[in-house]
Amino acid sequence: MGQSAALGRGEGRKAESKPKPGIWVKVSAQQIKRIKATVFLLALLPLVRLVVLGFMDNLGANPVEFVIHSNGTWALTFLMITLAITPLRKITGLNWLVALRRLLGLYAFFYAVLHFLSYVWLDQWFDWASITKDVAKHRYVLVGFAAFLCLIPLAATSNNAMMRRLGGNWQKLHRLVYPIAILGVTHYWWLVKKDLTQPIVYAMVLALLLACRAVFRKKGVDR
Repeated sequence: MGQSAALGRGEGRKAESKPKPGIWVKVSAQQIKRIKATVFLLALLPLVRLVVLGFMDNLGANPVEFVIHSNGTWALTFLMITLAITPLRKITGLNWLVALRRLLGLYAFFYAVLHFLSYVWLDQWFDWASITKDVAKHRYVLVGFAAFLCLIPLAATSNNAMMRRLGGNWQKLHRLVYPIAILGVTHYWWLVKKDLTQPIVYAMVLALLLACRAVFRKKGVDR
């Protein structure tokens, strides 16, 4: 009787330890490395596309505007994907998605830097007096600058050494990503004069992500 009970418990543990089919199967460290390498290369494609279009002289009637807009759009896109990691992880059970969050966040910053540089270099030719006037005159430029400046400390502390040094303050600092996303969407919304379709889509995605965050925080899940 005792042996049967013990065997039953053992079989129960074995049954529980079996990986579930489909997306629930665990991913090995080696597989995660391959996934990260693939994501790293795929995330470079928007930049490669710009370079190719530039060489082909196919950047449209206003090449500078095209480059600035493209880099800004991809910065916002990667920021949204980064924010989507936690909801996707909780909904699908794919815990390994967390391993991609830092990479995706850094790509958001990378394209934000390209967006900023294309504006101050290609559009303004580093004329800081003109840039200052632009910031004072156009609210979308001011909001965009604020979002970019807030991204800098997040990118600078996106490494294990800074995580250890900052301790609990690291997570508090990186919660800035949510107001940064709001500033980014606002920047895009105010920038567009006619067709608001894309800004509305980004705003809806962000609203959904913020709603998910509120639900998870209520349940005690914030990562």
